Amino acid sequence: MPHAGGELRRELGVFHAVLLGLGSILGTGVFVSIGIAAGVAGPAVLVAIVLAALLALCNGLSSAQLAAAHPVAGGTYEYGYKYLHPKLGFTAGWMFLLAKSASAATALLAVGGLLFRSDLRHRKTIVDTVRDWSHSPQHYFTQLPLDILPVTACLFVILVFCIAAVLVGVKRGAVANTVLVVITIAGIAVFGIYGAFILPRAFGHTHIFDMIGWHRADWSRLGWASAFLFVAFTGYGRIATLGEEVHHPRRTIPKAIIVCLAITALLYLLAALAYLPILRLPQIRSNPLGPLGYSAELLRFSSAKGVLQPFVILASVTAMIGVLFNLVLGLSRVVLAMGRRGDLPAHYAKIDATGKSPGSAVLLVGVLIALVASLGDIKATWSFSAFTVLIYYGITNLACLRLPKADQLYPRFFAWAGLGGCLFLAWWVEPRYWITGLVLIALGLVWHSVAQHVKARRPDPREVCAQCGYDLRASAGSCPECGEVIPDGENASEPTREA
Repeated sequence: MPHAGGELRRELGVFHAVLLGLGSILGTGVFVSIGIAAGVAGPAVLVAIVLAALLALCNGLSSAQLAAAHPVAGGTYEYGYKYLHPKLGFTAGWMFLLAKSASAATALLAVGGLLFRSDLRHRKTIVDTVRDWSHSPQHYFTQLPLDILPVTACLFVILVFCIAAVLVGVKRGAVANTVLVVITIAGIAVFGIYGAFILPRAFGHTHIFDMIGWHRADWSRLGWASAFLFVAFTGYGRIATLGEEVHHPRRTIPKAIIVCLAITALLYLLAALAYLPILRLPQIRSNPLGPLGYSAELLRFSSAKGVLQPFVILASVTAMIGVLFNLVLGLSRVVLAMGRRGDLPAHYAKIDATGKSPGSAVLLVGVLIALVASLGDIKATWSFSAFTVLIYYGITNLACLRLPKADQLYPRFFAWAGLGGCLFLAWWVEPRYWITGLVLIALGLVWHSVAQHVKARRPDPREVCAQCGYDLRASAGSCPECGEVIPDGENASEPTREA
C-alpha cells in the first residue's frame, strides 16, 4: 500500500548520477540546438558552447551546494522554501513544472519527427483535428486524420514506457537510462568523428577549420547562441532533484554535476565541429527534417552509410527517449515535494510501499506532458522553456547566496556569476514569452495562496519536530536538524475525543 510521507531509498552513486544527468542533457541539445546555432553563428558556436558551459557550471555549483546542504527531493522548490521565502519556493517549483513539461513534450515530438522522417510542424495536431471537427461535425468520420494516428499511437507507447521505467524505481530505471546513454554517446561519436575528421578530407581539405574558416563566424550572434545553448545544458538539474536518492549527497552531487557538465561540453564541441560543414553543404541543409536530421544526413557521403545512418538515427531516438525518461523522473520528484508541502493535493505526496517511486506524482507528470505535446509546436515549447528555466535558476542562485557559511562548498562568486548570467540571458527571450510566463507566475501565486489558506491547520508531530521545532512538512523519515524520527500516520498523536 502507498503511504504519505516516507523516504525514497538512497540507491545511486556517482556513476549512475552522472549518467542520469547525461540522459537529461544529451537529446534536443546535441541533435537539434547545436545544429540551429551552428547555422546562425557559424564557427562562433564553438565559443558559445564554452560560454554556455561556464554559465551552466556556475549554476550547477549553486545547485550542488544546495543539494548537499539540504538533500531532499524537489530541488530549487525546496531550497526557495528553506532559504528564501515560501512564495519564491513555490514559484521555482511552478516554473520547473512548466519548463520541463514543455521540454519533455519537445523531446517526445522530436521522436515522432525522427521515426516518421517528417517535420511535425506540417502535420495536423490533435488540437487542429478537434477544431476542424467542431466546424463540420457532419463530416466527423470522413475527416478522421489518419496521418496523425500512427504518430500519436507511437508517441503514446513511448511515453508509457518512460512512465513505467520511472515507476519501477530509480535504480532499475537507471539501468534503462544507462543503456540509452551508451547508445546516444556512441551515435554522437560516430557522426562527430566522421563530420569533424573524415568529411573534410573527402572534400579536399586538410582539416575541419580549413573547410569552415573562422572568417565565416558571425560574432554579432554570439550572445544569442550562448543563450540558446545554455538551455541545452540545464539537464544537470536532475541530479540535484534526486538529493534524497543518492548515497553521501554532500560528496556525490557536486562531483556528479561537474563530471556531467565536463563530458557534455566535450560532446557538444565534437558535435559542433561535425555540424559546421553543413554551412558549405546545401544538400544537407535542405533535408526534410531540418536540424533534427543533420546528424544522419552528414553520413550520406560515407561508404558505410547503409549501416551508420540508421545507427545515428537510432542514437537520436534513444537520446530523446533518455531525455524524456529523466524529465519524468525529475518532474515527479518536484510534484512529490509540492504534495508534501500542500502546494498540490496530499495525494501526490504518497510513495509506494517499497519506497521506490511516488506513483501518483509520476502519473500526473505523464498527463501534463501528453497535454503539452498535443499542441504539436516544438518551437513554442522550447522557447517558453527558456524563460521559465531562467527564472528557476535565478532563484537557485539567490538561495545559494543565503547558504550558511558552514554549508558553502565554493566561493559566492559562482552564485553571483550564475545570477548575473541568468539576468543577462533573459534579454534574449522574446517578449511574448515573458508576458505569458509572468501571467502564469501570477496565476500560480494565486493558487499557492488559496491552497495554503485551505490547508492551514495547527501543526502536529508530523509537521513540526517535537525536539527542535524544525518544519518537517518537506521532510520524511527523520528530522534533518536533530535526527528525531518523524511519526507516521498511525503513530502520530491525535487529539483525544469523547466517545
